[in-house]
Amino acid sequence: MIVTAKSPDGTEIGKAERHYHPQATNCRDTKMKYGAQWKVANLRDTSLQPYQTKADTIEFDLPAGVRTAEVTVDLVYQAVNPDNSYPIHSVTNTVTLDR
Repeated sequence: MIVTAKSPDGTEIGKAERHYHPQATNCRDTKMKYGAQWKVANLRDTSLQPYQTKADTIEFDLPAGVRTAEVTVDLVYQAVNPDNSYPIHSVTNTVTLDR
């Protein structure tokens, strides 16, 4: 998941990237393995489950004088390596501090 925040004039305020996948080890060392081909023992599962809502919080510091930001969330699937990224869904919302 890639989250990008932009000010009303189009300047990028911030960008955050989150990875959701099972984290595993091969039980021979403490080094983390991220591929299904290496999965022998799960340490924790942070993957996205079907038909289940996942709440997450991402914060950006707004520059002085900026009270509104356009936030875009892109959900992508990375197969094997980051060069093989496939877009799944994208959502853009305008967020404001004003009521």
